[in-house]
Amino acid sequence: MARIRQERELRRSRITVIGEGLTERWYFNHLRTVMGYRYDCKPRFFTHQSYQEMRKLIDSVLQNDGIAVCVCDADITLSNPEEKKRLEEMKQAYATEEGKVFICDSMPSIEFWFLLHYLETSKQFRTSDEVAQVLRRYMPTFQKHSTFLEKIQWVKDLCAGDKLQQAYTRAEAFGKNPEATYYSNIYTAIKLFNGQIKK
Repeated sequence: MARIRQERELRRSRITVIGEGLTERWYFNHLRTVMGYRYDCKPRFFTHQSYQEMRKLIDSVLQNDGIAVCVCDADITLSNPEEKKRLEEMKQAYATEEGKVFICDSMPSIEFWFLLHYLETSKQFRTSDEVAQVLRRYMPTFQKHSTFLEKIQWVKDLCAGDKLQQAYTRAEAFGKNPEATYYSNIYTAIKLFNGQIKK
């Protein structure tokens, strides 16, 4: 029954955002509201899941003629060669699905994407905690807990002024640099969302 309900929800929206956890879920939920973007962002698409589980959800979206935006952290690939291989396999599996599948990984984590709203940095970050420590200079109350994340204000702050555009520009520059060891491909999702009709 739950599977049928999930498949119905995947059919309803042209774009479906799939992610790893709470931070991604609340960010994309709030971003949709703040920016007026149109995509599906349901709690069941955001769990602590493996790359294999993400691929199953991506395949479900594609089977229903949708567009899949898959958001994940890449820091685990630094210490786990098997996970690095799985992420690369996922990227290769959908390389021919240009315009239909967007793998929006961030190294080390989505917090690097948030930091790019405030700062262009050449600092090497190995963990999300290292990034969060610097991010708190600009967002002092930032926490990876529901009590903070479920409030929309932090995403409003990220989108205020031209900060979202700055993050996009900075992330795109990292994406064009093959030597970059830290990056965020979330800018490709923003480009997609901006190309859609807004509410």
